[in-house]
Amino acid sequence: MKKLLIFFIFFSTGLYSQEKITISGTVYENTSNETLIGVSVYIPELNAGTSTNEYGFYSLTLPKGKYTVQISYLGFITIKEQIKLITNITKNFKLNEEAESLGEIVIQSDIEKLNVRTPQMSVNKLSSATIKKIPVVLGEADIIKSLLLFPGVTSAGEGASGFNVRGGAADQNLILLDEAIVFNSSHLFGFFSVFNPDVIKDVKLYKGGIPAKFGGRLSSVLDIYQKEGNSKDFNITGGIGLVSSRLLVEGPIEEEKSSFVVAGRASYAHLFLPLFNNDNKAYFYDLNSKINYRFNDRNNVFLSTYFGKDVFGVNESFVNDYGNTVLNLRWNHLFSDKIFSNLSLIYSDYFYGLTLDFVGFEWDSGITNFNLKYDFKNYLNDQFTLSYGINNIYSKFNPGEIVPNREDSGIQPEKLIDKYANEFAAYLSAEQRISEKLTFEYGLRYSNFSRLGQDEINSYENNNPVIYNEEFKRYESAEAIGINTYKRSDILASFQNFEPRFSLSYLVNEDSSVKMSYNRMVQYLHLLSNTSSPTPLDIWTPSGQFVKPQKLDQFAVGYFKSIKNGDYSLETEAFYKDIQNRIDYINGANLVANNEIETVILNGQARAYGLEVLVKKNEGDFTGWFAYTWSKSEQQTPGRTENEPGINSGEWYSTPFDKTHDLSLNGSYELSKKWTFNANFLFQTGQPTNYPVGQYEISGLNVPIYDDNRRNADRLPAYHRLDISATLTPEKNKNRTWQGEWVFGIYNVYGRQNAASINFRQNRETRRNEAVQTSIFGLVPSVTYNFKF
Repeated sequence: MKKLLIFFIFFSTGLYSQEKITISGTVYENTSNETLIGVSVYIPELNAGTSTNEYGFYSLTLPKGKYTVQISYLGFITIKEQIKLITNITKNFKLNEEAESLGEIVIQSDIEKLNVRTPQMSVNKLSSATIKKIPVVLGEADIIKSLLLFPGVTSAGEGASGFNVRGGAADQNLILLDEAIVFNSSHLFGFFSVFNPDVIKDVKLYKGGIPAKFGGRLSSVLDIYQKEGNSKDFNITGGIGLVSSRLLVEGPIEEEKSSFVVAGRASYAHLFLPLFNNDNKAYFYDLNSKINYRFNDRNNVFLSTYFGKDVFGVNESFVNDYGNTVLNLRWNHLFSDKIFSNLSLIYSDYFYGLTLDFVGFEWDSGITNFNLKYDFKNYLNDQFTLSYGINNIYSKFNPGEIVPNREDSGIQPEKLIDKYANEFAAYLSAEQRISEKLTFEYGLRYSNFSRLGQDEINSYENNNPVIYNEEFKRYESAEAIGINTYKRSDILASFQNFEPRFSLSYLVNEDSSVKMSYNRMVQYLHLLSNTSSPTPLDIWTPSGQFVKPQKLDQFAVGYFKSIKNGDYSLETEAFYKDIQNRIDYINGANLVANNEIETVILNGQARAYGLEVLVKKNEGDFTGWFAYTWSKSEQQTPGRTENEPGINSGEWYSTPFDKTHDLSLNGSYELSKKWTFNANFLFQTGQPTNYPVGQYEISGLNVPIYDDNRRNADRLPAYHRLDISATLTPEKNKNRTWQGEWVFGIYNVYGRQNAASINFRQNRETRRNEAVQTSIFGLVPSVTYNFKF
């Protein structure tokens, strides 16, 4: 890695050896002093530019001379300023929102031109303002639900946790909140996401062409950053809805040097259940906080936290609680005007609890990790940028513990064996502009994963935990022949992988380009689940002696065009994904409280391919987008020997997240300063499932028969719905400190009963078989009042 770094630096400095001057600095939002991510810093005379990083920093190295610096960001007034570069300078900029500077000319075309030029592809971005406009169920603005409107992103349906990207499983998404890993992104089993939109500054979803600094998951990276807080004035923002409310407080600790932000959110629908003699409960709450201190222009410190919890109970006999806890301490340091660094110490915990009082026990499980990251970005010149860093994650897995909660329960305490692992990674990547038309981004990530010693681990005959029963023609769990014990410092299994990343952009003309990308990803952690979407009861397990790491190779090619100076844009992409060592489950696998999980899983392969189209209207009273995806997602687990049939007779079959057609429309129309209307429409091919192929009768009951060799051969009915909303901003807001707005919404306007599942049973009265469809939502109206002062 060191030799590779020396080569990159030597190559770049030799190629561009003439004397150059560096201009660097940070771009802020003027009213709050909040740093801005992804701002375009453009030099028209040289047709060169860059964008601000996750902390608002930029750096450009240019030949001596006089230039125009153009600072542009969607929704903000563009700044144009003449500079004379004689010596290295630090130059900070502050942008004003459009609404605050009426009459100014806003130039946004260069934002699109820069996007066309960069090799970055397969990325979707969302602002907090856009998220809040999108109509959602019960009026609760939702990041995850908003992402489902983009091509290549789907879910298992209403009330389903997680999301699926380009035919991948939900556990193949790396979800980061201020760089900290979030293991469960859902409240109330998927009805809401854990991210409070009020405190979110930037949302970016990488579906392909994933930078080398990210690793550990196969399908995508959802990178979310929280606000830093207003360092000029105190502000309070909030909203009151039908099922939940939220409140955010921000302000300076030391004006323009230090700030804080605290945001809380809670649901309260359960408080009304006793009025209807209902003892059940279902609620959530979360709390975000962040403080930062700017010591000087070269040193910033951030401390951010998140805590969220869900509680679901049926009377007092069944109580389920789960949630995430995150703590992150970061230090930004500028070694020079060309080298930016960020050091992060991160703690992340996901816990799951279950109380079954009618049985008499409590269940507890979870995963905890400690993460050290040190990232560098070296802006060598306007045509060559280096990124490099290291990352180490130590993880503890608690598969589960059963404890009796009363003396007469008869339940014996039982603890599943804890598991431990350590993952180290180092990366180096470069973005290089070869010519006016051609730009490359290439890099390499090295990962080393160690499964550490644990108290007990089973051994099996021929080291094979799953056997094939020739007589009954089925896979079965093997019996352990011994138990081995290890010290924590022992290494049970170790894996090393090199993960190359490559992407390029070729400029066809000033407004269009062709892009290509390739990335290899390796995933060492696996979510054990045989349901269509994750549940809190699912358990994370590390790779080891019997569970191999998953490996992905993804190829993508696309055409990108900016139309009418960025008023419209077109993005088309085709992708192909090949996955090795994808976990599959034998028929009848029991994943709950299983201390021998290796006895019910097999390693197979998966593939996904498709075509995505995204057309956006970015300017005018009417804005929105059209997204369409055609794709296929399949899995295969062949037999390990010639005598074994494998799963599904060794044939390819549709994964639970295979959606052939996925279409969405989103539109926003600003009728006046007072009224804004929004709508979205979704259509998806029905989710793969299994229907009975026959039946047999026992004791007068008809029991359906399923064919084990027809996995996911059937489908639920197609999913579709239309949502609308209207936002009323009173005219009296204009000259008042208190700013308020009303949001009225209807989810599923025409009341489509979309199938969450279809079950087959015998009707007790007619004694005939029947299919029973379960639907989550029909038409759901909502009203929310948002305020700020």
